[in-house]
Amino acid sequence: MPALLPVVSRLLLLPRALLSMASGSPPSQPSPASGSAYAAGSVSAAFVTCPNEKVAKEIARAVVEKHLAACVNLIPQITSIYEWKGKIEEDSEVLMMIKTQSSLVPALTDFVRSVHPYEVAEVIALPVEQGNSPYLHWVRQVTGSVPESGTAPP
Repeated sequence: MPALLPVVSRLLLLPRALLSMASGSPPSQPSPASGSAYAAGSVSAAFVTCPNEKVAKEIARAVVEKHLAACVNLIPQITSIYEWKGKIEEDSEVLMMIKTQSSLVPALTDFVRSVHPYEVAEVIALPVEQGNSPYLHWVRQVTGSVPESGTAPP
């Protein structure tokens, strides 16, 4: 069944594409100029692994307080298997999922590197292409790029 999902999602787009071809105009897209439209990729989800919950909570609280992130989820008890200095290692870690503006990822990375206990801290970020617009707006608002007009729950 999972193998069919990409095919089904493409088929669902087919009627819209056919309608736009028949009408001679491209499918309508939200205008980035409007205040409520989300610019794809302007928010990122960054991932950081930590050796334990204490370290993860300290870093999470600090990045939220510094407005480098709107929200941090801590996912405990992940197992990481990796090669380090020529040896295969296996460790229990805590994964941090950090929601922030994409433009803040370099500052977030620098801060995490400055406080993280690992010699080489994992900090990777993926752009968010789509999602719940009010939530994505809230992430941008909390991290400073959108004027405050209310709050949204994380």
